[in-house]
Amino acid sequence: MSVRKKVSSGSPYEPIVGFSRAVRIGNVIAVSGTGPLGPDGKTVPGDVAAQARRCFEISIAALEQLGAGASDIIRTRMMLTRIEDWEAAARAHGEFFGKIRPASTIMQVTALVESDWLIETEVDAVIA
Repeated sequence: MSVRKKVSSGSPYEPIVGFSRAVRIGNVIAVSGTGPLGPDGKTVPGDVAAQARRCFEISIAALEQLGAGASDIIRTRMMLTRIEDWEAAARAHGEFFGKIRPASTIMQVTALVESDWLIETEVDAVIA
């Protein structure tokens, strides 16, 4: 029987919404939608690439707390509020995952939780 393990990133939304940053069951880890929040709980300033980098840093830190790393990521999703930002977001994605090359989706959404978020990401990982 697999044990459910979970971690928090300290996001102010976790207790309100009732979610964990990441959950591991067996060798599978799902990382929740991750916005570009700094350690102070405020949106990281900057363009979509800076915000994407912050989202991936948060997600990878959560994976590491559960015994995985970036190389275990098999799928990423990037939700953008402006599809014209796709290329800058994709380049930031490539900085983290260019050698790993997980399955990936980029999509536009009408809005995210905070109006100054340009991107929110999700990642899934499997520990081989």
